[in-house]
Amino acid sequence: MESASQDINLNSPNKGLLSDAMTDVPVDSAASAQTSAPEGLTLAEEEELRSELAKVEEEIGTLRQVLAAKERHCGELKRKLGLTPLDGLKQNLSKSWHDVQVSNAYKKTQETLSQAGQKTSAALSNVGSVISRKLGDMRNSATFKSFEDRVGTIKSRVVGSRENSTDSLHSPSGAGDKPPQDNAPF
Repeated sequence: MESASQDINLNSPNKGLLSDAMTDVPVDSAASAQTSAPEGLTLAEEEELRSELAKVEEEIGTLRQVLAAKERHCGELKRKLGLTPLDGLKQNLSKSWHDVQVSNAYKKTQETLSQAGQKTSAALSNVGSVISRKLGDMRNSATFKSFEDRVGTIKSRVVGSRENSTDSLHSPSGAGDKPPQDNAPF
């Protein structure tokens, strides 16, 4: 049982891939070579493939260790330079936004929305012109003129009565000698 004596690397991407039942089974390479040999392969070819597989797996392990060391070194350099994870996030977001802005989909959407905005602006301008023209027509109508005359008459009566009351305050009869009382609360 070779697997029971090996150290378990919890950071390994292969952890948990083998079931517990398989790790308890002893492996005899000579017996398994005879029983599990695929058809069409000689024992020598199978041994060569197994040897190559072991080398590739060993290289993968070495590359993982090198990558982990490089990532630690990168983190140390960033720390020494004062670069925080937030700075990296800002840079990534900025780059992503730039990538979105130069994408064809964004450009087409922007162009479509621009055209829609121009058409909406033109339509609202036309509506404003029509409303203005209709209000002008309505102002020139006989009904509006009659209403305007009545408002003018009422205004002149109200303004005229105010002028009469202010004239009495300034009259030479002596009533205007007293300043008007201010009943405002402030």
